Amino acid sequence: MTGTPFGRMPDGQSVTMFTLTNANGVEVRTIDYGCTLVSIRVPDRQGKLADVILGCDTLEGYLANRSYVGAVCGRYANRIGEGRFTLEGREYVLAVNNGVNHLHGGKRGFDKYVWAAEPAQGAEGTGIVYRHVSPDGDESYPGTLHVRVTYTLNDRNELAVEYHATTDKTTIVNLTNHAYFNLAGAGTGTIVDHEIAIHADYFTPVGPTLIPTGELASVDESPFDLRRSTRIGARIDETHEQLQRGRGYDHNFVLRRANGELVHAARLVDPASGRQMDVHTSEPGMQFYSGNYLDGSIVGKGAVPYTARYGLCLETQHFPDTPNKAHFPSAVLRPDSEYRSRTVFTFGLSQ
Repeated sequence: MTGTPFGRMPDGQSVTMFTLTNANGVEVRTIDYGCTLVSIRVPDRQGKLADVILGCDTLEGYLANRSYVGAVCGRYANRIGEGRFTLEGREYVLAVNNGVNHLHGGKRGFDKYVWAAEPAQGAEGTGIVYRHVSPDGDESYPGTLHVRVTYTLNDRNELAVEYHATTDKTTIVNLTNHAYFNLAGAGTGTIVDHEIAIHADYFTPVGPTLIPTGELASVDESPFDLRRSTRIGARIDETHEQLQRGRGYDHNFVLRRANGELVHAARLVDPASGRQMDVHTSEPGMQFYSGNYLDGSIVGKGAVPYTARYGLCLETQHFPDTPNKAHFPSAVLRPDSEYRSRTVFTFGLSQ
């Protein structure tokens, strides 16, 4: 692992980029601002490396963007309806930063802090550990939260992301990474010709402001039946009410679970390059977001503006608005327990 300067924050605090490489030439770069994945370089079927996530060339690009590109989102990733939830009989009122809702931790979520960083070397590979302390009352959430995120790259071309948190007061926690993937290469075009398979029999439909209705709806006979590998563009523009509300896919899929162990959530393939990515996770859900709201305001790597569907997100997490849906898997963390979550992205070639 190597570290190089990546700029300075407006207050003068330095930001560092860390590079992980494996024996196969796969390379992962992260920065301590937002615990952000900056690039992932993997080979195609001819052995040519390409960067397969969207990002920026400079720190200024990350400071200016509002789309959470590559960052860790928290304290609660995804949406909370009207920025309100009740915990142990007390109502908490959060910032509203996405229409009438709270999104990805509020006005200054975990994506907008410089995290402490240190190297990690283990049997599974080379890694980097990021740490952040969120004080009691931060963005109106209760409890002082100590957070640890570890990125590890091994020689099986697996990038593991492990999340850990503890609190001194009962709170809610939901962490994820918001990387936008394009297996053809960042900035090369849209992802509509990618093929995706999501191992989920149900998804959570949303209302007009993209908050789940509470229903667990079957994917049968709908554009959300992605259990077999499907071209993303095949049905994305259909006049299905849910697709119209999200301008495409922007929905949580209910994953098949096995007692909290890692399950195979999804497979993404770019037929042109042959690159393939498998997602395994311990989380109960995964938000498939097809980059519908990218509008060219983010000028990405190589000065390429990122427009609609130039990348997609596969955000492994608890369900949106869980604090207001008692029948969803709980996101409550108490002082006598630990928050643990693990997601593995495996890169390879399609058959």
